[in-house]
Amino acid sequence: MIYVLAALVKNIKNVMAKTKVIILILILLALVGGFWFKDNILDIYNSASWRINKDFSDFQKTEIGSLITEVGKEVFAPPPLNIGGEKNQAVLTKAGIIIETNLQRKANGFSALFENTKLNAAALAKANDMFKNQYFEHISPSGVTPAELVQSFGYEYIATGENLILGNFKDEKELVQAWMDSPGHRANILHNRYTEIGVAIIKGDYKGNTVWIGVQEFGLPLSACSEPSESLKNQLYSYQGQLDNLNIQINEKRAQLNNTNRRSEKYNNLVDQYNALIGQYQSIVNESKPFITQYNSQVNAFNQCIAGT
Repeated sequence: MIYVLAALVKNIKNVMAKTKVIILILILLALVGGFWFKDNILDIYNSASWRINKDFSDFQKTEIGSLITEVGKEVFAPPPLNIGGEKNQAVLTKAGIIIETNLQRKANGFSALFENTKLNAAALAKANDMFKNQYFEHISPSGVTPAELVQSFGYEYIATGENLILGNFKDEKELVQAWMDSPGHRANILHNRYTEIGVAIIKGDYKGNTVWIGVQEFGLPLSACSEPSESLKNQLYSYQGQLDNLNIQINEKRAQLNNTNRRSEKYNNLVDQYNALIGQYQSIVNESKPFITQYNSQVNAFNQCIAGT
């Protein structure tokens, strides 16, 4: 009986010893597994961060697109035409020059130009300034160009051009024909993109001679092309601001993770916060994509209109 009890006690001790070994092995496996998981958690989130940064970069590249300020506007200004001619009693008018100009366009297969009050005002200011300051050039002594001139009168353009002529003429037809006989001025009159015109014709003293100075200001107004939606652009700027702010937070949180003990509860909390920021960022990126596509489509259509394609 005693022998049996002793054997039983011995077996129990062996079982307990084996159990302890198994428990120790399980604990070690749990610790190793835990350390492996902790070591790889940052790699997983770093990988997510790489994806987010890549998406962020893509968003910046397609954020707004190009507007008219980034498109080369067309300005045509052939050398001023000094005809000379004998002084006479002819009376030339703005209306007569516009009529003759449109007759030339019609004869060459182009539509008539519409008279524009802003271009008229710019042309008159140019003619008066040339008499006042005794010069005959496209750029004034103060440095004002033809493009700056029309813009100063509130004319925003896609394409603009200026023709200048000085001399004496028997009528408006002869004056316009002189322009038509000059290749550069002819090209301005027959420009296929112009839709509007302003004219001034003034008689006065130029360097001791009584002459007429004629000015034509041509234009295709900016309003001829439908500009991209301003509200849509503002919405994209709002998205961009949110992404910029989140990107800063993501970088800060990643720096905190790199400097926190991976075995601590704080580290786990930071991982959750980091993951939440990435989720917010991706949500905004996904939400903005349809608006980016819509806006870029409008920009492309606008730029094609600007280019005349």
